[in-house]
Amino acid sequence: MTEIIFEKSRTGTRGVKLPDAGIECNLDKYLPENLLREERLDLPELTELDVMRHFINLSRKNFSVDTVFYPLGSCTMKYNPKINEYAASLDGFLNIHPLQDTSTAQGALQLMYELQEYLKVITGLDAVSLQPAAGAQGELSGMLIVKSYFKKKGEKRTKVIIPDSAHGTNPASAKMCGFDIVEIKSNSKGLVDIEELKKVLDSNVAALMMTNPNTLGLFEENIQEISKLMHDAGALLYYDGANLNAIMGITNPGLMGFDVVHVNLHKTFSTPHGGGGPGAGPIAVVEKLADFLPVPLVVKEDNNYFFEYELKNTIGKVKAFYGNFGVLVRAYTYILMMGKEGLKRASEDAVLNANYLKEKLKDYYDLPYDRLCMHEFVLSADRQKHEGVNAIGIAKRLMDFDIHPPTVYFPLIVHEAMMIEPTETESKDTLDNFIAVMRKINTEIQNDPALVQESPLKSPVSRVDETLAARQPNLKWTN
Repeated sequence: MTEIIFEKSRTGTRGVKLPDAGIECNLDKYLPENLLREERLDLPELTELDVMRHFINLSRKNFSVDTVFYPLGSCTMKYNPKINEYAASLDGFLNIHPLQDTSTAQGALQLMYELQEYLKVITGLDAVSLQPAAGAQGELSGMLIVKSYFKKKGEKRTKVIIPDSAHGTNPASAKMCGFDIVEIKSNSKGLVDIEELKKVLDSNVAALMMTNPNTLGLFEENIQEISKLMHDAGALLYYDGANLNAIMGITNPGLMGFDVVHVNLHKTFSTPHGGGGPGAGPIAVVEKLADFLPVPLVVKEDNNYFFEYELKNTIGKVKAFYGNFGVLVRAYTYILMMGKEGLKRASEDAVLNANYLKEKLKDYYDLPYDRLCMHEFVLSADRQKHEGVNAIGIAKRLMDFDIHPPTVYFPLIVHEAMMIEPTETESKDTLDNFIAVMRKINTEIQNDPALVQESPLKSPVSRVDETLAARQPNLKWTN
């Protein structure tokens, strides 16, 4: 059992002893009495070595892509090469100040400018802003551009169409911009139903938000027809870039007819993420929307780089300063390291790995859409649920085998969904171990379902009441 840090505390123990600052501190002169603490703050007392060992031991209990297989569908939790970290830690990047004169930050600006140019090529679009700090903020920025574009044209378009297989942030982003959400159902192939799209497409529609491949891991084979329908209706087509890892160097959103794209640098271009950050969600647009991008852009003139704020129709700033710079450095490093052919190979290997897992597991778990998938696929635990164990039970049991659970219960159109994305960075040995473990869990469910129902058995905390924990979290430590 892991001790919490208060249990390690010993009265009188010190980690650091600071010299007397020689300054009298009379807080009662400056703070209201009701804000002054009456009792001494109850902090644990430990040596520096105890503190270090405690937190390192805690970190070893975490699941991360650096320690275990992390098949988290729809999130592309690929391995982050450590050269990315080296580049981001270089003094000129790490200690640069956002307020210093641009003449002293030419290297950083060159990196940002070239990253913009690379993203234009990768997405097939005409202009890029690095401002947004996350995928969801990129979505929001993109939908603000859509809204501003139609306002500029004098058109009051109130609706955004979203497939039922969309990422959950899509309807949220559109709704935050004041649009009404119109959901369309998938067809029997798991793709956008063209006839359903035609039924809801009218002059009030501003955009269709899509992911391609979609959240089932399936490529929207009718994307060019969809694009024509939208543009003939005067609407725009928005691309959620969360699944860009499946198509790099093979095709791009521009070829498909998309007008606005957000790119999750922290997914596709290998920055470690999770727990709220770090992230970056640049957006790319076609030429007619370039003036609406958030500022600043990085521009080049006579071999000098500077920030451009004067965009005629800009939606303004969506983040302080110039984007999440550390993530931009990591993504730039990854793109340079991989090169054109390397990025294409990454996508090809990601698709190969996903199809390998799908074929090896489809006889043990239900596969609602038994088709060639892209970088991810969705299994169903409906069969296992009849034996008494649901998708979350399988996910928890995987932790006992040092495998991070896949995404479960998403997308919502698949019952007992388990969305699996191996990425391109995992070896065949790792994939084969995952296959063996998934098959073993299926056998356990048949022979001893209670074992899986009670999992995880090896983690510091076993099965908890997740509904209660979410609604009534107890974050207080009591002695």
